[in-house]
Amino acid sequence: MTVNARMPESLASATGTITVDLGRVASNWKALAAKVAPARCAAVVKADAYGLGAERVIAALSRAGCTAFFIATPDEAEAARKIAPSADIYALDGLVGNVAAAFARLAVMPVLSTLDDIVAWSALCRARGERLPAAIHIDTGLHRLGLPVRDVRRLAADTSMMTGIDLALVMSHLASADNPHDPKNRDQLVAFETLTALFPNIPRSLAASDGLMLGPAFHFDLVRPGYAIYGGQASQIAPAPVQAAVTVSARILAVADVAPGETVGYSATWRAKRPSRIATIAAGYADGIPRNASAPDGRPGGHVLISGHLAPIVGRISMDLVTVDVTDLPGGAAMPGEFAKLVAEELTIEDAGYAAGTIGYEILTRLGRRFTRLYLDDNP
Repeated sequence: MTVNARMPESLASATGTITVDLGRVASNWKALAAKVAPARCAAVVKADAYGLGAERVIAALSRAGCTAFFIATPDEAEAARKIAPSADIYALDGLVGNVAAAFARLAVMPVLSTLDDIVAWSALCRARGERLPAAIHIDTGLHRLGLPVRDVRRLAADTSMMTGIDLALVMSHLASADNPHDPKNRDQLVAFETLTALFPNIPRSLAASDGLMLGPAFHFDLVRPGYAIYGGQASQIAPAPVQAAVTVSARILAVADVAPGETVGYSATWRAKRPSRIATIAAGYADGIPRNASAPDGRPGGHVLISGHLAPIVGRISMDLVTVDVTDLPGGAAMPGEFAKLVAEELTIEDAGYAAGTIGYEILTRLGRRFTRLYLDDNP
């Protein structure tokens, strides 16, 4: 196993690091693929592979056997195609601006969510005199992107609207799959089965990271995990067969004594009730650490791990700094220059999200560019 940093000297001066275990990312995908077989398992790598570095992540997943990727934007499509020249690549945001010709050149399949997009892609097919693949997205109850029921039925009744389009996939997205007991899951499943029957023999996809844990009825022909591949647990009840793949650490800059009655941080939201030791860590909301993870008096907040011990965040998280109470840590456990872990196997993405009143997805994708990215990889 090798560790690759941007440069050795960058690690020596790094204030924070994000370590991505690409072996874990690959094994997570393999575990999910085995769980949903015989359905095909794709990988969602939008938003720079959830902030972890699409170039390295896509390459690792390709080596593991993944042959289908979902991105969101035209720029992400261009980058993904360079890394995975023979993979199936789907663009979730559809035809943004004048991107249709570029998608055709890149052999990227847009996920068409409006009749206007379908008409535009069909027009390009006719102009080029060839059939071009695409997916269509139908709305089954999320009411975000997706063709409404009336447009789905209109499209099925008037197939001329899809002249030239090689329909590769019909997909939808679940609204409440993180809660297996929510009846909306069954409602959307029934709606999806009903509407996709209008497009016989076309591959179907409904489930993402949380939805694939709802069971085989939701798997259809292809599943689209993203968050779970990176070690996230999307379901509230059914844990996915994945392991943590990301560790986020930041350097301790200073440790100082604070007397009883003294306050820490902006707005004096935390006041010491005893003689305290406060460590200041080089990370803040500019690095994606949610300000809501601060712990004013009377409300628990987030934690960090220092030498294997949990230390609570105290005072307001500021742009570049986090302060934590290390009073109860063993002597020598918190020293300037050492690293505190903000996300780790023992302090999960979900833990960090819950403490900040948000979700692990947001924690992961907000991690800033000031952190040095490190990769554990069997194939550097």
